[in-house]
Amino acid sequence: MGFFILALVLFWMKTYIIYVSEFNLGISNLLQHFLLFINPLSTGLILLGLALFFKGRRFGIWLLIIDTLLTLFLYANVVFYRFYDDFITIQTLMQTDNAGSIGKSFFGLAEWHDVLYALDLVVLLLLFVKRKTNWSPARLSVKKPFAVMAAGVLVFAVNLGLAEIDRPQLLERVFDNNYIVKYLGAPNFAVLNTAQTVKANAKRSMASSEDITEVENYTNKKYAEPNAEYFGKAEGKNIIKIHLESFQSFLIDYELHGEEVTPFLNSLVHDQSKNFTYFDNFFHQTEQGKTADAEFLMDNSLYGLPQGSAFVTKGTNTYQSLPAIMDQEHDYTSAVLHGDEGSFWNRDKIYKQFGIDKFYDSSSYDMRDEQVINYGLKDKPFFEQSMPMLEDLAEKDEPFYAHLITLTHHYPFILDEGDETIEKAETGDGTVDRYFQTARYLDESLRQFFEDLKEKGLYEDSVIMIYGDHYGISENHNKAMSEILGEEEITQLKNANLQRVPFMIRVPGVDGQGTNHEFSGQADVMPTLLHLLGIEDKDYIQFGTDLFSDEHKDFVPFRNGSFMTKDYSYVQGVFYHNDTGEVIEEPTDEMKELRDQVHYELSLNDEVLNGDLLRFYEPNEQWEPVDPNDYQYGKSSEDENEDE
Repeated sequence: MGFFILALVLFWMKTYIIYVSEFNLGISNLLQHFLLFINPLSTGLILLGLALFFKGRRFGIWLLIIDTLLTLFLYANVVFYRFYDDFITIQTLMQTDNAGSIGKSFFGLAEWHDVLYALDLVVLLLLFVKRKTNWSPARLSVKKPFAVMAAGVLVFAVNLGLAEIDRPQLLERVFDNNYIVKYLGAPNFAVLNTAQTVKANAKRSMASSEDITEVENYTNKKYAEPNAEYFGKAEGKNIIKIHLESFQSFLIDYELHGEEVTPFLNSLVHDQSKNFTYFDNFFHQTEQGKTADAEFLMDNSLYGLPQGSAFVTKGTNTYQSLPAIMDQEHDYTSAVLHGDEGSFWNRDKIYKQFGIDKFYDSSSYDMRDEQVINYGLKDKPFFEQSMPMLEDLAEKDEPFYAHLITLTHHYPFILDEGDETIEKAETGDGTVDRYFQTARYLDESLRQFFEDLKEKGLYEDSVIMIYGDHYGISENHNKAMSEILGEEEITQLKNANLQRVPFMIRVPGVDGQGTNHEFSGQADVMPTLLHLLGIEDKDYIQFGTDLFSDEHKDFVPFRNGSFMTKDYSYVQGVFYHNDTGEVIEEPTDEMKELRDQVHYELSLNDEVLNGDLLRFYEPNEQWEPVDPNDYQYGKSSEDENEDE
């Protein structure tokens, strides 16, 4: 029992230290801190207590095995959190094709002090070896291990009861993984996530056509009438959508060492003759899926999932996506161009569900070593090599929709020496310091791409959309970011404001608005584009609304249940005044109603995805469900099409 108690206390303290030092859990009061402190105790009592059913040395061996597995579990979450600012879930474990992404960055994510997280195991192992001949051969009374585990259940019950006081309906409103870890601990979050996954998977088999009615009623009520001044103005035009990897809006107009970091993008924002409209209060709405979530939002006006990526876990669902709608309504050919492996994020499968005609992945590009860095093809050769593919699309009779996904401006933000054209920042945080160099490289690649588009005659007759997919700098780098932004502290509200990403659009023949201050998000892009094309979006299930509409709903839900509006924000369970940053102690009924609406909207979204409800929905009489078997990607399919 002495060995057990020592192992329990060491595990308890280690876990608490990890929670406090590695995770940004938003502790806001004494009760939450107390809960964070005690929640490892119940886990230790229950799981380490299992070893007490064994006798003698076998007890010591099993205790070390269980403790080691728990430590590996905790450390895996530490590394994952440093990369994704989130916790490991069943859904992320299913994303086996993405395992290499975090592996490539492991040494950048590991810290020297991480070895201390194994110190307790070393102590226990030394004691175990030292007492190798002094273990009692007698088995403990079976009452003792049961009593220990019962004590763990009791501690958990008290823990959960206190958590429900501070956060009512904690287990019913699971939008933010941080909440569960903060109140119940990482192991209990893993158990809850597993149970939720089983429940979600069961929903599809039980879903029926009646389930989509509630969703349809909600989206019809939220619908925003198109602005007559913009409706149909892009009809028949090519659409070129440019995806800026990990690009946050604070980079626009930011100067480092007296230089603009992104002079070309700045010129699009400020030069009225270029006719761009720039939305400076546009937010990403992604969660664990990050880039894949952004694609999902932009092409479906549906949110991703609270855990994992819909691209992976809902890759065989039925969708009524933007590419398919544009094809069926206006004969558009669609293509995605990306200098990475086609299987990453399950793209080569789910794009077929979206009705995307062509997918140019790494197999379509020159991927020699000097052209590649980090996650794939560097942005400058990517845009250069993509031009012939765009020209090929333009030769066809129908207009095209091309989505180009950049890669170089991605964590850990590394460049070849010859590609660096601005000095690093000087915060001492390598990730933040390098961030500006890859942003400059991306900006330069865009300038050249625009020149190439004009030279090939593709610029004037094309709608150009540019958007950021998700944050590049996570909360783990708040200390350095406070220096970059000249802030004393990056508060929860300030961090929420940093989730702004660029969205700008140019429509041929339409004067740009300059800077539009409407609060908006990625879910709003699809209905906006449909209306620009003259396609009435009311038939389709969408949670966003037209950005140019006078009826645009200017609240921006985040996947974790927080949201932003012009005047106030709701972040991790707290209302704030936007102007002062002060907490709103007594929210109005209107604020509470909007909070409930956001949570309701997110729950409806999850019903659509988990139940695969769009298979029961027919937008109009002309709609033909997408058959993924109609699409083939890769060089072999391109050659076959050319032969035909």
